[in-house]
Amino acid sequence: MMQFPFTALIFVVLAGACISIQAPINAALGRAVQSPLVAAAISFGVGFVLLGLAALASGDGRGFATALRQDWRLWLGGALGAFYVWTIVWTLPRMGVLTAICALALGQMLAAILLDKLGAFGMPVREITAPRILAAAMVAGGLALSRF
Repeated sequence: MMQFPFTALIFVVLAGACISIQAPINAALGRAVQSPLVAAAISFGVGFVLLGLAALASGDGRGFATALRQDWRLWLGGALGAFYVWTIVWTLPRMGVLTAICALALGQMLAAILLDKLGAFGMPVREITAPRILAAAMVAGGLALSRF
């Protein structure tokens, strides 16, 4: 049996906290510049510069040239990320941080259940089980409760 990746879990929880912190920062930037699109573009631009510099500093810069030769569908992650950032910047003032993040988590879980079932993008296949459906249902309940 594979050992549970506890360190990875800690990093993912921290990344989740970063999403919750990033969301109102980007929304505030959107209000300040009077454009959710400009705020999302700035967010992506800063992220691109930092990750690009980290890739170059770590010696992984040649990966940029390799990426140019890959299937175009592998580049869609950036488009999906852009949609996410813009959506959060636009919806956060309308929904609040908690409700928006709950809705985000529900969407992530529903898509993850399907992607696991398909073994999408080379990931291992994981069956749809009652506990997985119950986990998504509990998040849906949390979403409903977040409105009270």
